[in-house]
Amino acid sequence: MRVRPAKTDDIPAIQRVARRSWEATYDEILGRETVEETVSEWYSDETLAEALDRPGTAFLVAERANEIVGFCHGVVEAEQGDIVRLYVDPDHWRDGVGSALYERLRSDLEDFNMHRLEAIVLADNEMGNEFYRTLGFEKRGEGEVTMGGENYRETVYRKELSAA
Repeated sequence: MRVRPAKTDDIPAIQRVARRSWEATYDEILGRETVEETVSEWYSDETLAEALDRPGTAFLVAERANEIVGFCHGVVEAEQGDIVRLYVDPDHWRDGVGSALYERLRSDLEDFNMHRLEAIVLADNEMGNEFYRTLGFEKRGEGEVTMGGENYRETVYRKELSAA
């Protein structure tokens, strides 16, 4: 598996991974219509192209056999990094793809002199919550996001990193 910076040409594959992961994770929680609406909005060509070009951003993809099987997106502001997105194709869950993406993202963001990471996961996303706890993140609080006209609880995680 290879983890590398994402390119504009990767957008269709990123959208495919996002859609498959969201469907597998959230169809029963949010409903298919809300999943479709949210993925179409949050992972549009324009939104992803803008994210790829934003300063202080790391946007990575994981490839296996020349196929993109996961991606992550993080940003740094001052001493804090935020994991905006980290998704793996369901066919590759529990294969180490998410961990490899996280490790590379963390390394890339530390180059920006970041000392802590935060991640936000829907409270009902058991796999996502388990993933961050396994990596040593601790619950810092809760939030709320609106999708499809409904409010959903989020869990906010933080991990302090050793100063460089």
